[in-house]
Amino acid sequence: MRYKVTFVSGVALGYVLGSRAGRERYEQMKKCVRGVAQNPAVRNAAETAGQQGRHFAGRAFTVVGDRVGDVLPASVTDRVRVLRGRANGAVGHDDDWGTSNT
Repeated sequence: MRYKVTFVSGVALGYVLGSRAGRERYEQMKKCVRGVAQNPAVRNAAETAGQQGRHFAGRAFTVVGDRVGDVLPASVTDRVRVLRGRANGAVGHDDDWGTSNT
């Protein structure tokens, strides 16, 4: 699915950049894309996909951490524990890189 979306996006971009259809056609396509992006069904599908992606990434993070936790140096293991603690409900705290979850 990702490849189809990328392909369609590339075709649309190529058409817009290479087209001699003029400003009218560009505005028409822009309006159509905006309408699709603001469609509640599309927005719900995107939100659901994002939530599922975060869920599966969290599960993969846990599985990988459990399997390689004994092999990693103590400093990395400690960092993973800190990140897990933040992921389990400590929202709004700044991390070591100067960014926050707020």
